[in-house]
Amino acid sequence: MVSSHSAFDSGELTELAVTAAREAGQILLRGAEEGPVRASAKSSRTDLVTVFDRRSEDHIVGLLTAHRPDDGVLGEEGGERPGTSGVRWVIDPLDGTANYVARYPAFVVSVAAELDGVGVVGVVHDPSRQETFSAERGRGARLNGRALHVPHAADGLAEVLLSTGFSSDLAVRARQAALAARIACRVRDVRSSGSAALDLCWVAGGRLGAYYESDTRHWDRAAGALIASEAGAWVGDLDGGPASDRMVIACTPGVEQGLRTLLGHA
Repeated sequence: MVSSHSAFDSGELTELAVTAAREAGQILLRGAEEGPVRASAKSSRTDLVTVFDRRSEDHIVGLLTAHRPDDGVLGEEGGERPGTSGVRWVIDPLDGTANYVARYPAFVVSVAAELDGVGVVGVVHDPSRQETFSAERGRGARLNGRALHVPHAADGLAEVLLSTGFSSDLAVRARQAALAARIACRVRDVRSSGSAALDLCWVAGGRLGAYYESDTRHWDRAAGALIASEAGAWVGDLDGGPASDRMVIACTPGVEQGLRTLLGHA
């Protein structure tokens, strides 16, 4: 058991995160097979939660704390529990709840580990496709064990397939929709999966050339942003700093300046 900074082992954390995310993914799949999933509203009628969000998070937290009782935990549904080891787990037990409720296969489990506030491990599991994206800081990113390398964009933004997301806050969503409409004519095409973590991983895998979204939360992007970065993507915000609640951008190298400028002036 790792309980001190000197004994920190990112490989052990990755293995634990992969196990937790895959087991939670099975909980979600079994839940979907049981029949229609009922959802209740949190902050708005479009901000949904199901019993399976909570079952997934409970399982992940239980597994992590059984192995590492001194770690902190930040979960979307359960809030924050402080720790003493310097490691904090950041969990989104079901990113893409609206998709899950609709049986639209674009939802994932996201588990990240931070050491003294810096992301060191990220795991995103897509149970519908049985794809597990993972990364360790400084050691690259992988998909089901295969190394990921983001290709460079040879022809600029005009050739980029871009994805974005929309807030559960309807006023914010209206502004996001207006921005997406202006962006759409400057790129190859626009998509929206409904899962920030999935979009970040698809940038890492070369399936998307860029992704941006405003009004995300830390658990939405903690694992996916590390995976994209370790695969070689540019990841940050409008000002070139770290990704934030205000804006997260991930893209193939070479288009970040143009995309940031476009988003800042669109």
